[in-house]
Amino acid sequence: MTVWIEIGGKKRRVELPSAGAAGALECVVDGKAVTVDAQTLQPGVMSLVVEGRQYRCVLDGDAVLIDGKRFAFEVSDPRSLQGRRGVGEGAAGPRTVKAPMPGRVVRVLVAVGGDVAEQQGVVVIEAMKMQNELKSPKAGRVIRVAVAVEDTVGAGDVLVVVE
Repeated sequence: MTVWIEIGGKKRRVELPSAGAAGALECVVDGKAVTVDAQTLQPGVMSLVVEGRQYRCVLDGDAVLIDGKRFAFEVSDPRSLQGRRGVGEGAAGPRTVKAPMPGRVVRVLVAVGGDVAEQQGVVVIEAMKMQNELKSPKAGRVIRVAVAVEDTVGAGDVLVVVE
């Protein structure tokens, strides 16, 4: 699972590929592998050990207090960004599905001329050993499929257009 976390106005890409040993979570932050040992002390309060340093984290609404310092944060799933992209293109006009990150096309789930439902998967891409199913931003007809299986795509590349 890949999420974007904005802390103090800076967006960070966090990948959570697998759970490690009990309490340990292996993730990738901005491309760097990080092992986090997380223990819940009480609801909303966690103890995190990151690279040998221990942090006490307290959730407080849309902020987290880490060792007493307050950081505003927002967590978003890049797959959900598909629905946000194309704002202004108009719900009645064509909408594009773009690659949220560089990767390789694993599956193409639609064909030109086919009908899709809103949030139906259209393409699966793999990046950093994780597969992400990209979804149609609207119900409609597929008017363009710009990729094929095994194609390499860059962030922002148009994959599918739905009208």
